[in-house]
Amino acid sequence: MLKISFSRLARPKTGAIVVTAYKGGARTPSLAVLDRDLRGMVGRALKSARFTGRAGEIVELLQPFARGPSRVLVVGLGERAKLKAATFETAGGLVAARLLSSGESHASIMLDQVEAAGLAAGEPAARLAFGAALRAYRFDAYRTKLKAEEKASLKSLSVQCETVSESRRLWAGLEPVADSVHFVRDLVTEPANILYPEEFARRVKELEALGLGVEILGPKEMKKLGMGALLGVAQGSVREARLVVLTWNGGPPDAKPLAFVGKGVCFDTGGISLKPPGGMEDMKWDMGGAAVVAGLMRTLALRKAKANAVGILGLVENMPDGNAQRPGDVVTSASGQTIEVINTDAEGRLVLADAVWYVQDRFKPQLIVDLATLTGAIIISLAHEYAGLFSNDDELARRLSEAGIAESEGVWRMPMGDAYDKHLASAIADMKNVGPREGGSITAAQFIQRFVKDVPWAHLDIAGTVWINEARALHDKGATGYGVRLLNRLVADHYET
Repeated sequence: MLKISFSRLARPKTGAIVVTAYKGGARTPSLAVLDRDLRGMVGRALKSARFTGRAGEIVELLQPFARGPSRVLVVGLGERAKLKAATFETAGGLVAARLLSSGESHASIMLDQVEAAGLAAGEPAARLAFGAALRAYRFDAYRTKLKAEEKASLKSLSVQCETVSESRRLWAGLEPVADSVHFVRDLVTEPANILYPEEFARRVKELEALGLGVEILGPKEMKKLGMGALLGVAQGSVREARLVVLTWNGGPPDAKPLAFVGKGVCFDTGGISLKPPGGMEDMKWDMGGAAVVAGLMRTLALRKAKANAVGILGLVENMPDGNAQRPGDVVTSASGQTIEVINTDAEGRLVLADAVWYVQDRFKPQLIVDLATLTGAIIISLAHEYAGLFSNDDELARRLSEAGIAESEGVWRMPMGDAYDKHLASAIADMKNVGPREGGSITAAQFIQRFVKDVPWAHLDIAGTVWINEARALHDKGATGYGVRLLNRLVADHYET
């Protein structure tokens, strides 16, 4: 990860210099001094570029000094009255994206004193660093022929400010989050021939070094627990299923844990209900929910969260070999409820059915949040802007929504009810695993709810947010790491002692 430091304001002698500006032409002190030292060069460049200072705007000057700093970047922050945490994260992300493979190894952001409603002293600088750290992620593990100019060069970033001690303290809380987002992106980006259930479980096992409890269940243990829904999905693959149980006990010994459950379909062909070949390679990230749960638990351990939490990862492959389950098969879940499998490509909900039941039965949690790249229907509804939120509890839904706004990881609450649930009725079993095409993400949530006891529960359909095929302010094209920030904020704001 990008090496981050904080220091007092002083014009850097090497590397790239970054200064900020506000919308409407208001110059920050550092920008004004830099322009004076360069005899108006910066001002002329901004005028030529028609720079207005709006949020996200950036102008670059190359080799403006005869010696010393190699370039100057001016980044717009927008209107002073509208500054928020996301403003500074976006600015930091823009700087990292611009300089990541520029040839620069170090950059310094000169951030003058900022006062913004709702932001603590030192937070603007810490959020700048956070945005830069998130955007500086690269996954080059299998790229053996990168040209020199294509390789990442930026190694370190110094944020200069008047709030050094406060910013360092806040960064100490944000750094574990950024590091765990990178961890999630690594898992999601790995190809399925490398990251299959057993390997996923092995990598998560390494988190024991951070103080997490890690327990791995194989097919024999799951069969004894009656997990016919999960094992039915896995039976068509030569890769055995795994159920990983992660525990963090940072709260009072008698406090009920928070439960987080993740769908971990390491590759999804659709099974016998085979998907079309176009775009099937994307199904390596159908384990995104499990990756986010692992990343959240890693974050809680790194920052020594004062809460008890359990994470459940249901890890399978959905393949179409001669032993694969067939459309029309009936499986018995761990709850004892029977399921008629109408479509083998509706497999994630089968995995979640047993995982959700297991975590309730064993841990008696105070709440459950499950995450899954569950339906294409949610992408039709919300595109790649929000995750779908389904819940049986208004307070939990409200807290998730507020956390999403605070961390720029939005959720949008979707309806539920008997009108949707009735579409899961089966003529030969307790339920079908799919309803009609209409309202597909809702009937999927209704299915999961049938395995939820009397406990606050939320289901997050993250199919549109875990992987995005365009570069944005805080991530490049590909894995986003969405969900770690959201859930970490939920825990920090409401459930730590």
